[in-house]
Amino acid sequence: MEDEDNNKNIVSSGNNEIDKKLGEGIPLGSLVLIEGENDTGKSVLCQQLVFGGLNQLHRMAYYSTENTIKSLLMQMESLSLDVSDFYSWGYLRIFPVHLSGVEWTSEQMKGTLSLMAEHIKNIREKVIIVDSLTMFTTYADEDNILGFLTSLKNFCDRGLTIFITLHQHAFKEDTLVRIRSACDCHLFLRKEQLSDRYISVMEVSKLRGAKKTTGNIVSFEVQPGYGLKIIPISHAKT
Repeated sequence: MEDEDNNKNIVSSGNNEIDKKLGEGIPLGSLVLIEGENDTGKSVLCQQLVFGGLNQLHRMAYYSTENTIKSLLMQMESLSLDVSDFYSWGYLRIFPVHLSGVEWTSEQMKGTLSLMAEHIKNIREKVIIVDSLTMFTTYADEDNILGFLTSLKNFCDRGLTIFITLHQHAFKEDTLVRIRSACDCHLFLRKEQLSDRYISVMEVSKLRGAKKTTGNIVSFEVQPGYGLKIIPISHAKT
């Protein structure tokens, strides 16, 4: 019964090894930053969290700047993270956000970020993923982005759990420091070479409110048709 109560207070990844590194899972009410460069596994990690959260029956919303509804569902199915039933039942809603190919002024983008914040505020879902914030940096200035994050933080204080992904190369270092400090949880992903292939390494840099002591690092690779496969640390170091 105690474990069941605890599960209601977290978002699980649906992967035991990742959850162990997260001290059982991400505490509800958190603003979570998932940071890393291209092809480090940020979107796959988000999709893994969607899979785990939906299996806990959390209602989730996914804002994607890279996928359509169909392509995201197909991508997740190819990783053995099929959530099509949850989508059909209304537990998951996907909102494609496509901004490329349009000339935006700073004021227009500021308005777009405000509209997005207002949309998040008014939807019924309590667990939100924004993948990714990087695209907005092309059009918005630092004040606009930090103002958007302040809105997200306020939503989390009222009970929402929000994940955002970004590429660190798209931000000035002092902006990154402010973003990281504003977030309750910070997961940093990088690529490392293992023998003849590359693997993703996730470092849990910060995790406020974890139920248990967190591990620091977990390594994984993404295998088509299988999904996310954990690589033991002993193998990752060889």
